[in-house]
Amino acid sequence: MGHVRSNDEGWRVMGRRRTAWWRTRAQGGRTPVRPVSAAVRRVGVVVAVLCATAALAGQPAGAVGAPGSYGYDKGDRAVSGATAAADAVGLNSGGTYRSSLPKGASLYYGLTLDDVSDVYVSVTAVPPAGTTVAATDGIRVSLQNAAGTGCTHQSAGFGASRSPHPVAAWAARETGRALCKGGGQYYVLVERVDASGSSSDTWGLELTVVSEPPLARAGTSGAPQAWNSTSPEPVTGEARSRAGGSGFAGAVAVGQGVWRGDIAPGGTLFYKVPVDWGQQLSVTADLGASDAGSGYVSRALDLALYNPVRASVDEAGVGYQGSPRSAALEALPPVEYRNRYFVIDHESGMRFAGSYYLVVHLAAQVADDFGQGPFPVTLRVRVAGTAHGGPGYEGQSEPRNVFDVTAQDRAAAVTGSGGGGDTAMKVLAVAGIGAGSVLLATLGAWTVTARRRATT
Repeated sequence: MGHVRSNDEGWRVMGRRRTAWWRTRAQGGRTPVRPVSAAVRRVGVVVAVLCATAALAGQPAGAVGAPGSYGYDKGDRAVSGATAAADAVGLNSGGTYRSSLPKGASLYYGLTLDDVSDVYVSVTAVPPAGTTVAATDGIRVSLQNAAGTGCTHQSAGFGASRSPHPVAAWAARETGRALCKGGGQYYVLVERVDASGSSSDTWGLELTVVSEPPLARAGTSGAPQAWNSTSPEPVTGEARSRAGGSGFAGAVAVGQGVWRGDIAPGGTLFYKVPVDWGQQLSVTADLGASDAGSGYVSRALDLALYNPVRASVDEAGVGYQGSPRSAALEALPPVEYRNRYFVIDHESGMRFAGSYYLVVHLAAQVADDFGQGPFPVTLRVRVAGTAHGGPGYEGQSEPRNVFDVTAQDRAAAVTGSGGGGDTAMKVLAVAGIGAGSVLLATLGAWTVTARRRATT
């Protein structure tokens, strides 16, 4: 993604020499014309800057979702992982962090936890574009107490496509479970899982820490007895264009409906769907046909679902031979606090209200058989059911409102607002175009006025 540099080298007045401007009258003779005012000149420079900015912001979003172009949160704090737990840098609940993971590394990060909150740590690994990965390559994330007892762990890899792209794994300290009760010092361990033939490139990491407060009143400690597990028919209707974001922080909001975006081989798009308590999400992703090339790509399209703490919920994928293909998530239960007592990920992961992330990846190998694209991807999103109140938390989550669906979230699902840098660029583009248009009109009026004065 390009950047607009704003410094003393960006725009400068070249020289201070005054030039005598002359105008020949019809009767003959020359009369000096008053130079255009400095204010008008300054407005001209501002207009030029705004127009250039608007043009930059309005360029096609080819870089969004492109291979290796993961959009980190602008608020990420840079930290280094330690090779020993004793040297681990501390992470804070509600924080987002940026780090790196060399090949073969096992890195520790510290956490100081209370004895009442559930805490979730998600780690997104970002391999560089063009790196070589095996199906079994990936990361393993675990959380352990000061004695080295493991709380939970999860792994994430690239799968059969062997296409490098952002993948996320998570671990948790849940106070209702026998392991890791009590407050004190804990450690996050991030391990890189490498096959022998993989590239030695260092991967980027983004870490997030989310704390969930206890309930004000204890609820039933068991999973719901029954829910409608029949997969609904995919949503139909005319597709609306909605380009995806380049990372979790910049995920672009969508609601119920049919949404179309373009993706290049090796690219990854991020969307988010607000899902409230009691609502049931279902998603299908369609990969459009190609009119060029032939062949077969295993696991060409990958659709992954993550919950509001960026914990993996479900994943689906399909191969590709150039004809239309669809990948659908498993039937998911309505969002309820008690879902955490399920055993299966795609059921237990639907435990919070908030923004659920849809991550769409097109394998880099598609380019070998079908060209560089881009290829059309259509998301069919259904959010069924009537929302109801939450379980009644005793305090606030960190970060705040992560388990809420706000009016702003619902509005964003309609307008397609994103987060982080993506939204900022949209606002900048609109501001640049709007302000530029006004200033151009003003400049034109002032210039005409200056010329009239000069003739008098």
